[in-house]
Amino acid sequence: MTELFKAPKGTYDVIPPFSALWLKVRDALSTPPRNSGYGYIETPIFEDTALFVRGVGESTDVVSKEMYTFEDKGGRSLTLKPEGTAGVLRAMLENRMDRGALPAKVWYTGPHFRYEQPQSGRYRQHTQVGVETIGSSDPALDAEVIWMAHHAQRNILGLKQVRILVNSLGCHECRPGYRQKLVEFLNKCDLDEATRARAEINPLRVLDDKRQVVQDQLKDAPLMPDNLCAACSEHHEKVLGYLDVLGVQYEKAPRLVRGLDYYVRTTFECVHDGLGAQSAIGGGGRYDGLIETLGGPAIGGVGFGLGVDRTCLAVQAEGLKLVDEASAEVFLIPVGQAAITKVVGLAGDIRAAGINADIAYDGRSIKAAMKSADRSGAKFAVIIGEDEMASSTAVVKNLVDGSQESLAVESLVSVLLDRIK
Repeated sequence: MTELFKAPKGTYDVIPPFSALWLKVRDALSTPPRNSGYGYIETPIFEDTALFVRGVGESTDVVSKEMYTFEDKGGRSLTLKPEGTAGVLRAMLENRMDRGALPAKVWYTGPHFRYEQPQSGRYRQHTQVGVETIGSSDPALDAEVIWMAHHAQRNILGLKQVRILVNSLGCHECRPGYRQKLVEFLNKCDLDEATRARAEINPLRVLDDKRQVVQDQLKDAPLMPDNLCAACSEHHEKVLGYLDVLGVQYEKAPRLVRGLDYYVRTTFECVHDGLGAQSAIGGGGRYDGLIETLGGPAIGGVGFGLGVDRTCLAVQAEGLKLVDEASAEVFLIPVGQAAITKVVGLAGDIRAAGINADIAYDGRSIKAAMKSADRSGAKFAVIIGEDEMASSTAVVKNLVDGSQESLAVESLVSVLLDRIK
């Protein structure tokens, strides 16, 4: 027997019945942006490699270790997008959205690719819902972005164990002074060679080291919120004030940093306590300066990326039942070859009315067809045989309580609509 192919390492297939939850989560995460004036944008799945090197940061693990980069037949270096912001901003600038009404607000969804060590909640292909807003540095916009993530997860999906961590990373004016203080502190710590090398490139990333042996040495480390300039401090306080007005439950997280170099001022992360080590299910922040780095004007920007895959794990961890896993609401059973044409037409009418309907194909016996109806999770079975053909009726069996009745075919759709909807 020929060996079956398997999905590449670090990927997985989204198949029924799990796919119903996956779609539900994706739609929930995209609902707040769609209700907040954000237009949909879709960009290529690969981009010029230099876009990510410049935009994400050459020192990041994403660029230095995790990107899927290849050379095309024209000798161009291309990369499967490891994150969403750089490509979306490239599209917004290329299509002159920075020259129209500002702020320009977009949302998107799709797969992203990183060569990581596969484990639960960490995949080499993962799907995100993201938003990007350019053209404003208003702290109210930061709060709007955080609220959208909070509202989708807490209110629409009903997750109870999600925590929103919020911090400020300062700006290009106050961060250098803080960086110097942190470097001086880290130089006195007993760090391994790899961690010390990381500290030389971006010392803030050491604060995010999850190892207890490192965290124990960071208890007295200087923190960015204590070293903000007056403008950044005012911006941060306004963001927190707007979050209070919006009813967002958040925690101040002075050690929070993000894995991408472009964040300034507001940064936030959504974590779920039921997921173990891979607790982050999304996050984002402000990236003033990034647009200029990509060749655009010196305007502000803020956004987020929320993981569909990890949010599904969070839903499952809390045992939430958000979808009906039934594959059909009505299951039609033709008895005899003559009935199949009638059933096919009737199924079309039922589906056109918005009812999920399936058919017992291949001339199955009534017994086998009823077993298929039960497995489908349908609420009703509709049976048509020779007698029903002659009288223009159908037998409708309630698969929940076992009752059944005969209905005129002409009224069948309206009766099913009334009982199902």
